[in-house]
Amino acid sequence: MQYLSLEHVSKSYGEKVLFSDIDLSISKGQKIALIAKNGTGKTTLLRVIAGIDGVEGENASIQISKEIKTAFLMQNPDLDPEATAIDAIFDSKNPALQAIRKYEEALILNDQAQIQKNMLLLDDLKAWDIEAKSKEIMYKLKITNMEQKVGTMSGGQQKRLALARILIDEPDFFILDEPTNHLDLDMIEWLEEYLAKSSLTLFMVTHDRYFLDKVCNEIIELEGGKLYTYRGSYKDYLEKKALRIANDAANLDKAKKLFSRELEWMRRQPQARGTKAKSRIDDFYELKAEVSGHSQDKAMNIKLLTTRLGSKIVELHNVNKAFGEVPIVENLSYKFKKGEKLGIIGANGTGKSSLIKLITEELKPDTGKVIIGETVVFGHYSQEGLIPDNDKMVIDVVRDIAEYLPLEKGLKISAEQLLERFLFPRHQHRVYFSQLSGGEKRRLYLLTILMKNPNFLILDEPTNDLDIPTLNVLEDYLAEYSGCLIIVTHDRYFMDKLVDHLFVLEGGCQIRDYNGNYSDYRAERKQLMKESESAQKPTEIKETKLAYADSKAIKQLERAIQNLEKRKQEINEMFNDASLSIDKITELGSELNKINEEIEAKEMEWLEKMEQ
Repeated sequence: MQYLSLEHVSKSYGEKVLFSDIDLSISKGQKIALIAKNGTGKTTLLRVIAGIDGVEGENASIQISKEIKTAFLMQNPDLDPEATAIDAIFDSKNPALQAIRKYEEALILNDQAQIQKNMLLLDDLKAWDIEAKSKEIMYKLKITNMEQKVGTMSGGQQKRLALARILIDEPDFFILDEPTNHLDLDMIEWLEEYLAKSSLTLFMVTHDRYFLDKVCNEIIELEGGKLYTYRGSYKDYLEKKALRIANDAANLDKAKKLFSRELEWMRRQPQARGTKAKSRIDDFYELKAEVSGHSQDKAMNIKLLTTRLGSKIVELHNVNKAFGEVPIVENLSYKFKKGEKLGIIGANGTGKSSLIKLITEELKPDTGKVIIGETVVFGHYSQEGLIPDNDKMVIDVVRDIAEYLPLEKGLKISAEQLLERFLFPRHQHRVYFSQLSGGEKRRLYLLTILMKNPNFLILDEPTNDLDIPTLNVLEDYLAEYSGCLIIVTHDRYFMDKLVDHLFVLEGGCQIRDYNGNYSDYRAERKQLMKESESAQKPTEIKETKLAYADSKAIKQLERAIQNLEKRKQEINEMFNDASLSIDKITELGSELNKINEEIEAKEMEWLEKMEQ
């Protein structure tokens, strides 16, 4: 079944053409990742598919099946700031989700009457499985305060809220813009397994290459305003793209030679009257458009000096830090070595950012000592990013640091040339900072950090909003970087490619120094879990399953007893009515006897279950 069809679609902003005359078809079960450089139209294409942005083109058409439900996760979700978390998550016309929302609200208010009413409604709708699934999704995404207003949440919390809403609503077709941004590693791995289900259909933008490989089986690249399709993994994409580029280069070389010959002929033939000559002139102009329109695939060029690093770098001696009664670091001692590449991992809230601030002395330890060598120059790329005046032009952001930058062998580079190396063409130098895309702002921020020639580089979530081509260049630069490097990231591919060892923050203020990369650590952890499970006796496993089943049965019995008690109370109140006839009294008395018998039977069953 075809879910989506785009034909002859174009989109431009002013003179900038994002894509031109593109076709795209998505059928049920396809899982497609969209790759492109920042600023070339990835998000715009998603918005066009979602029906938010209009399309251009004389014969342009976009069709989405009317039989399916579609959901779009934006990079920056548009949520009502006055809504609570529960309002935002269950904002759906689905009757089951509306019933769950009312049930959750009743639980928050501890309104027993409404709890009973909505429990009956959930029974009627057979929605308890959906309610359990909703709880699991919220638990996995660490959404706990259901009464919190959206407007008081961070950008990351809002993104997780929007993601939870989509997953709970179960659309047929997912459109996802950077779904892993603001998720920790455990959340990402859980989401991978969830989206890898064969029944789902999705089209997404992501820079997380492991996530892409696990979830998608097809990659579409938007380049030069055109779409190129590659089936298979990310590795297959790299190989097939290299072949395409080589083939394009060979064809371009042939076209240039032919163009040179035709240009010479055109100069000799200013006026052509014959049909053949006119046809040849038409062909010449088509060839000219082909040659001139074929731009080279430019890559970011990072070649900057690194300040010399002395023998003493950074030393931590018995460092302790707590916030109030909560300890963050206890008795940490460590000496950094030249050229060391360290990754820091841990769930949100385990103290990763605090540890970095202790290393850079932005945060003072409660006890212990941090010693920083005289030659150390920190470069700290933080999650907050660059915060200049929005009315400042791009060139001025760079010039505020330096007009010229020294290179090797006594050479130097100007601010303009440096911007061009980081893929900011001359016409963009006088664009205001506020007009840059999220990815362009992060790329400019990276430039301002590297301009200071740091020899101790700290990258805190550097991959957010950076495109895959930029990440590849940054990885190559960091692999050859001679200074010390600390990386905090949820991008496992990026970390695996660069780090020598890990600081693992597992909570409880203890830091484990693990010799290996993230994939090594996860493999070891999974093996330990597997061994622990296999060591568990079969009878224990059986008892665990029985305990779960009994727990579910106990809850059902409790609900049934509550409903019977409620009816019993209603009948007793009705007996107070003096106008009741003898027949009605007899009828109610009979019903009351039956209810008492049922209550007694279910209470006995409840006691047996509790004893088990």
